[in-house]
Amino acid sequence: MFTMTGPGSPSVLCNLPVAIEQHVEWITNCIAFMRENGIERIEAAPESVERWVAHVNEAADATLLPLVTHSWYLGANVPGKPRVFMPYAGGMTRYRAICDDVAARGYEGFVLTGRISAAARTTRAGNPGDFAAAAAIGTPGV
Repeated sequence: MFTMTGPGSPSVLCNLPVAIEQHVEWITNCIAFMRENGIERIEAAPESVERWVAHVNEAADATLLPLVTHSWYLGANVPGKPRVFMPYAGGMTRYRAICDDVAARGYEGFVLTGRISAAARTTRAGNPGDFAAAAAIGTPGV
């Protein structure tokens, strides 16, 4: 199952239809890649999840948003829930570039299972979770 505009995405911090469109395109392309390459399942690798959460926190910490004392952005609307800033504050342009880079690297950072084709295996190279595409974008943007 894929979640659109959920935690770790720009979601509520940008134009939501733009975010939804990007998610739909990425998910559609991912499913097509899976079908073309005999992949039956895709799941984020635990170490990649940790790196992404750290990157999301780093982007948020560059703003004043995490300093708000009471906001549903932090989960404050749920009693007892740990307060964590969940949206990606690095901007939609940067987020799109990172997602495109992950896809171009054969869905690097994800565990793919099934009868994976040789073409899919050779596409998966590089340094997982380096988010190099983020560095190429000078300033956050929508």
